[in-house]
Amino acid sequence: MTVDALRVVSPGPLSTIQDLGRPGYQRFGVSVSGAADRYALRLGNLLVGNDERGAAIEVTIGGAEFEFTSPAIFAITGADLSPTLNGTSIALWETVSAAAGDRLSLMSPAGPDSGLRAYLSVSGGFDAPPVLGSRSTHIGARLGGIEGRVLEPDDGIPTGPVTNAVRPGRRVPQDLLPQYGGDIVARVVPGPQDDLFDSDATATFYNSAYTVSDKSDRVGSRLEGPQVPAIDGAHDIISDGVLSGAIQIPGDAQPIILLADRQTTGGYAKIGVIASVDLALVAQASPGATVRFERISAEDASALARDRIATLRDISFDGPASGTVQGNDLRREYDLQIDGSGYRVEITSGVDGGQTIARVNGVEYVVHVHPGE
Repeated sequence: MTVDALRVVSPGPLSTIQDLGRPGYQRFGVSVSGAADRYALRLGNLLVGNDERGAAIEVTIGGAEFEFTSPAIFAITGADLSPTLNGTSIALWETVSAAAGDRLSLMSPAGPDSGLRAYLSVSGGFDAPPVLGSRSTHIGARLGGIEGRVLEPDDGIPTGPVTNAVRPGRRVPQDLLPQYGGDIVARVVPGPQDDLFDSDATATFYNSAYTVSDKSDRVGSRLEGPQVPAIDGAHDIISDGVLSGAIQIPGDAQPIILLADRQTTGGYAKIGVIASVDLALVAQASPGATVRFERISAEDASALARDRIATLRDISFDGPASGTVQGNDLRREYDLQIDGSGYRVEITSGVDGGQTIARVNGVEYVVHVHPGE
């Protein structure tokens, strides 16, 4: 059974439901879509005990507010959009508990190097109807999410049943946190049409800094900088298949890095493809950020991808591991040592009209939580 666990108060300029996308349908002209920052989405899902392929809410730039309509454990990963719960700042890359009626706000990037897109993952996952095997929203095709559109005020978003809830305070280890920034070095595998660019154009591409344009979106990151002309101006090719991370060089000789909502085929020459482990850095680059390119081999890119997969498969989080769930109530248990004495503390949210109950060594107390204290 699913329940509406989140109400959209304000979606900001662009908030959508995304998972890892719908591969396997490009031959029918259907884009893969999915999260622009797949690494952040995967980590968010794993943090809250979901399958890494589960659906989350992707919030771009900020200006979004959500109300929890039932107790929940959630995490914010990806960009630092200054998240608060009931007006109090909360940590990113860490599980947080919410009671019914709590309000989560993601306001704006904390700084120029904070990233562009944040992911809200909830234990149980968001349960929008799957389309072609995915809940991802592709706005242009009106597929997935809620009626194939961006989130709107008063949308109620259901979550799946929570079977193994995690405790608040579970954290991604520091060495696994991505380093978003305003000066990015993205590794590139040359091809498939790098032979259409002479040595001077190739040198320009790899030795220059490009600026992310404000015309960028989920389809592609448009760059501005030194031109990369094709031999004899032959930027147009017979359309062939494209993939996320492909770097097209159209007639204006300015690179475009294709992202999650890219088309399935393209007729511009592609000088290279961003290594998958670096694509999230590009997707998180705000307009004005600088991108530089570094050539690597396909074998090196594959090794980096395999290492990333192994890291996610064997990940061990810092902090508390798990709690238990009974009905709509979230129960967390702690063993405390205070002045040499042991205390067993159980905290249950969502009972007795939404109150939080604490039982300390069998004695029951009602807990009143005041934001900001």
